[in-house]
Amino acid sequence: MYLDFFGLHEKPFSIAPDPRYLYMTDQHKEALAHLLYGIGDEGGFVLLTGEIGTGKTTVCRSLLNQLPDNVDIAFIVNPRLSANELLESICDEFSIDYSNFSSVKILIDKINQFLLQAYASGRNTILIVDEAQNLADEVLEQLRLLTNLETREKKLLQLILLGQPELNDKLAQQNLIQLAQRITARFHLKPLTAAETESYIKHRLHVAGFRGELFSRAALKQVYVKSRGVPRLVNVICDRAMLGAYIHEQTLIEYPLVLEACDEVLGISTGGGVAWLYGQDAKRTFFIILIGLLLMAGLYISISTDLFQSFFDLFRQSKTTSVASASDLLSLITG
Repeated sequence: MYLDFFGLHEKPFSIAPDPRYLYMTDQHKEALAHLLYGIGDEGGFVLLTGEIGTGKTTVCRSLLNQLPDNVDIAFIVNPRLSANELLESICDEFSIDYSNFSSVKILIDKINQFLLQAYASGRNTILIVDEAQNLADEVLEQLRLLTNLETREKKLLQLILLGQPELNDKLAQQNLIQLAQRITARFHLKPLTAAETESYIKHRLHVAGFRGELFSRAALKQVYVKSRGVPRLVNVICDRAMLGAYIHEQTLIEYPLVLEACDEVLGISTGGGVAWLYGQDAKRTFFIILIGLLLMAGLYISISTDLFQSFFDLFRQSKTTSVASASDLLSLITG
């Protein structure tokens, strides 16, 4: 909707894990290096964890773009599977034929046969499981057993697990100790810093074709505060703020538009709904409101002063009357 208005060739803040938009902070470079090291270490498990929306999947997609042509990839995005369903999904990803209602043994045999043929052909095989914290313990154990097939030089299946921090807790369980010991590389992605968030926003705008400054300094700071540096939340807030700027015909996104965006997409009450101040008559509207407030303040002070004076006079009169009455009463008693 707002692409032409801002001179963009595509939306800069889509939440799709497009590696072209990956902003390589130092930690993202380190995470990618860990993945490359792990899969180049002749097999085993590689573990990449991070909070929701920190860019785990995007880093992994970037990894896939750097792999040579002799690599076969299976990508499992729905890990809430039984052991049998997981094996069927692996077969589907590698285009391995199997009959319906095949047993676990039959599926494993077919996968092993595929791995041996791939090795003989000089190909490497990688299995990637996203949201791996949702894998049941017995399914994780089945994955470990799949990596048992090996030659003298290497394992025939390399496994990358992507997951939220609780995946580390799961792998620390005593019944999964054998799997944890096979992890050859692991890395934990943290949210972006304030400076990284600002650079991340500008990077994505540049990739989408924008040139110049779109967000004010105050707006960028507010995006960081409300998103806590989580890239996915940054994308959602910025996308909605750009839509708001388009609606109000503003080429610079200021602090109030970010507040309004947070109200709408995050459900955070930030006192939004003030973006109307950024219309064509913004300055005139501001001064009218300011003058009105000053007049109301003057009127309040004037009324308060008169009211205070009235109370004081009444008190003084009451006091005089009370003293006179007391004097008359004393004269009557003493005769």
